[in-house]
Amino acid sequence: MPGNPIRLQSTTTPRDRARIRGHRRSVFVLLLACASFSAIALPGALSAQTDYYNTDKGRPLTVEDAYATERYAFELQLAPVRLERTAGGIYQWGIEPEIAYGILPRTHIEIGAPLSYVDTGRGGRKSGIAGIEISALHNLNVETRTLPALGIAGDVLLPVGAFGPDEAVFSATGIATRTFRWARFHLNGQYTFGSGDGGETSLASEREAGGTAEVSRWLAGLAVDRTFPLRSMLIGGEVFASRSRDGSDEVQWNTTIGLRKQLSPYFNIDGGIGKQLSGDSRSWFLTFGLSRAFAIRSFFPGA
Repeated sequence: MPGNPIRLQSTTTPRDRARIRGHRRSVFVLLLACASFSAIALPGALSAQTDYYNTDKGRPLTVEDAYATERYAFELQLAPVRLERTAGGIYQWGIEPEIAYGILPRTHIEIGAPLSYVDTGRGGRKSGIAGIEISALHNLNVETRTLPALGIAGDVLLPVGAFGPDEAVFSATGIATRTFRWARFHLNGQYTFGSGDGGETSLASEREAGGTAEVSRWLAGLAVDRTFPLRSMLIGGEVFASRSRDGSDEVQWNTTIGLRKQLSPYFNIDGGIGKQLSGDSRSWFLTFGLSRAFAIRSFFPGA
């Protein structure tokens, strides 16, 4: 098995083994942080707050809800971190600082700059920007007894940085959210337009090298979450499927569980753990994030 510890010791140098042990310590620290966060989150109750409801993409689940950032409000993603380990022993750190602004009623725009650092454990290292992402989300309606909340989103990933795509990549997403007394359900369907190959480096080879420029041809997923209003906390899980744009017909299945907690009227924290169930990499990944909500008085009408 590619990730077997005994085999790694017999085929790597002491320096490589020390680097791998360092990565294992990093994984342990992240797991400890998530466990400590859960322990802290359970006892205390905060005043009534609702920002923890807004499950943005990757915070902590890939499947998001149909609601946008409130009008005139900003949300700054301070430290959305992702650590991934593939079955081939490739470790990849990713961080994607973003800022969203509620520009219109039930509508926000967002810009982010994903960064990636890769260490294969064989002395090979790569780091760089994985494009510039610009997106917008519009909530079409308020949820009623008979109709779920519906939303549409569009985004473009620009060809910027060492891990960026060879050309601009456009995606469109349809979102539905349905709330029951005991849980909320979210359904996402995304399609990416344009050719999947272009330039000297294919998306498949970028994936093997640990890059993050890969964008799925399509993605469909279902998530369920349970909210605890008195604790300003949300726990959720998801299953989603996707297919790569590199020409492969194989469908990749993934699952994630995560927790989101509102620490104050301004700060949210979240963490998650996921697994790719099919496909070549069969990777495990951990996520951790911290966001800051704020407003600028001069942006309000009549201020």
